[in-house]
Amino acid sequence: MVYAVVRAGGRQEKVEVGTIVTMDRIKADKDGNVSLIPVLLVDGEKITSDAKSLAKVTVTAEVLNDLRGPKIVIQKFKNKTGYKKRQGHRQELTRVKITGIK
Repeated sequence: MVYAVVRAGGRQEKVEVGTIVTMDRIKADKDGNVSLIPVLLVDGEKITSDAKSLAKVTVTAEVLNDLRGPKIVIQKFKNKTGYKKRQGHRQELTRVKITGIK
């Protein structure tokens, strides 16, 4: 069993070949592929976390689509002063499928 832990938009995700991951918006190359930075690699019984060894490892992914996350409503209120503020946010996301760990 081969899997890797990759850095994906400020978070870390455990991925295997064929895994579909939703992460913060990432720019793809002209072929629609991206390269992710591995933090840890597990290859059967061998665990690699050394930076020099991980520099040789590449995790490639294919961009499936770009989407937006759920609406988050931010409300601020101060009692007795008449201050109210309402703001919304939708995070820009990208869904990718892991195609290779080498």
